[in-house]
Amino acid sequence: MKLPALFLNSIKNAKGFDESSFVNTHESGEKITSIRMNPFKKSSLDFETNNRVDWCETGFYLNERPSFTFDPLFHAGSYYVQEAGSMFLEFALKNTVDLNQSIAVLDLCAAPGGKSTLINSLINDDSFLISNEVIKNRADVLAYNLSKWGTCNTAVTNCDPSVIGKLENVFDVVVADVPCSGSGLFRKQPEAIQEWSLDNVNLCSTRQKRIMADSISCLKPGGILIYSTCSYSVEEDEAVIEWMMKEFELEYISLPVNKEWNIIESSPGYRFYPNRLKSEGFFCAVLRKTGVSHGHPNKSKKNIFEQASKKELTELQNQFEYHDFHTVFKFQSNFKLVNTALYNFLNAFGSHLYFKKTGTTLGEFKHRDFLPDHELALSLYINKNTPKIELNREQAIAFLKKENLQLEAQKGIQLMCYKNLGLGWAKILDKRVNNYLPKEFRILSSEEN
Repeated sequence: MKLPALFLNSIKNAKGFDESSFVNTHESGEKITSIRMNPFKKSSLDFETNNRVDWCETGFYLNERPSFTFDPLFHAGSYYVQEAGSMFLEFALKNTVDLNQSIAVLDLCAAPGGKSTLINSLINDDSFLISNEVIKNRADVLAYNLSKWGTCNTAVTNCDPSVIGKLENVFDVVVADVPCSGSGLFRKQPEAIQEWSLDNVNLCSTRQKRIMADSISCLKPGGILIYSTCSYSVEEDEAVIEWMMKEFELEYISLPVNKEWNIIESSPGYRFYPNRLKSEGFFCAVLRKTGVSHGHPNKSKKNIFEQASKKELTELQNQFEYHDFHTVFKFQSNFKLVNTALYNFLNAFGSHLYFKKTGTTLGEFKHRDFLPDHELALSLYINKNTPKIELNREQAIAFLKKENLQLEAQKGIQLMCYKNLGLGWAKILDKRVNNYLPKEFRILSSEEN
C-alpha cells in the first residue's frame, strides 16, 4: 500500500503524527477485526474473541475474521462488527451524560448503525434514540440493524439535517459522525486512497460545517454534542471543532483518558492512529452547549398516533411481553410497540419528520389471524410462550438462504431460532415450510469452505 506524499504532507502537523511509524503500519498489511456484543442478546459465539477493547465494555478483538454473513448469530443481532475507535463513543457518553436519567438522543448521520446500536445499548428503558440518515437506501440498512438490536425505544428518520434543526432544544445528546474524506480507513479500504484529494478534504470540511450549523439548534442548552470523523485531516477535525466553538455556544470537554491507551488528545479532540493502538483512524471531540433556550419546537397540537384500544391490546397480549414503559399504537394496518417517551416524541414532532422505522412493528391482523412482523421475531419483548423451533447451524443457514427446510413440528406459525435467538418466522404445513423471512434479508452468496 503506497500512501500519497501529498496526503502525508497534509497531516504532518497533526498532533501525534509519526510519519515513519504511520507508513510502516499501513504497509504491514495487518488487519484488525473487532466486534461489540449486544448486551440484550447474550449468546456463546461460534468463534473466539481476543482481548477486550479498553474503552468499551462489550467490545472485543477477534483472532481472525470469520464469515459474518454465514453466522446465524450475526443475523440474530447478537453482535455488531465495528471499528474499535468508533466504540470510544461509549467512553465519551459515560463520562459526560447521566445514563440513568430519561434522555432524548439523536444520532444525526447514523447509517449503517454502529454508533446507534452502541447508544441503544447504553440508554435506559425510559429514554429514546432518533437515528437519522439522509440517504434513503442507507436509512433502510440502518433500520434493519436497529431492528436486530431488539429494542423498541428507537426510530429511524430519513431527513436533511436542516429539517432536524427545526426541532429546537429537543435533544439531551447529539452524536454527529459526519461524512468525511475517509483517510482513517485507508488500511481497511486501500481503494479509497485513489479518491483522496485536498479538494475533497476541503469539500468535506464545508459540508461538515453546514451539517452542524443546520442542526445544532436541536440540542438543548447544557446538552452534549459528540462529533467524530474517520479522517486524519485537521480541516475536518480540530478546525471544525474550533469553528463551532466560535460560531455557537459550545465549550470543549476533556475526558479522563488512560494514557496507556495511546489515544492522542489534540485539544480540541482525540486522535486514534493505527500505529499507536489497535484501531483504524478516528477523531472524536465532546462539546457542551452553553447559554439558554432561544426558542421552542413547534409541537403538533393533537395526537398523530392513537394508542391501541383495550380490545386490541387483549387480542395482542399473546404476541409480546407488555411492560409499564410500553405503548402500542396502530399505524395503517400494523401495530407498533414503543416506549412512552418515544410515543410522546412521535406525537409531538411526527408531522415534521419522515420516518423509516418507529419502535418495533408487531404485525397485523388478517381475517382475524395475526401475522407477526419480522421485527417482532428479532424483538426482546416477544412472548415467552411463542411457539419456537431451535435450528442447528446448517438449518439456520438454510432458513436464512430461504432454501427448503424439512422440519417435524407442530403446524402453524413458529419462530425460527438459533441458540435461542429469533431469526424470523415460518409457517409449518403438512408437506412444506413457508419461510416468511423478507427476501431483502436473505443470504445470496455461497459459503466458502
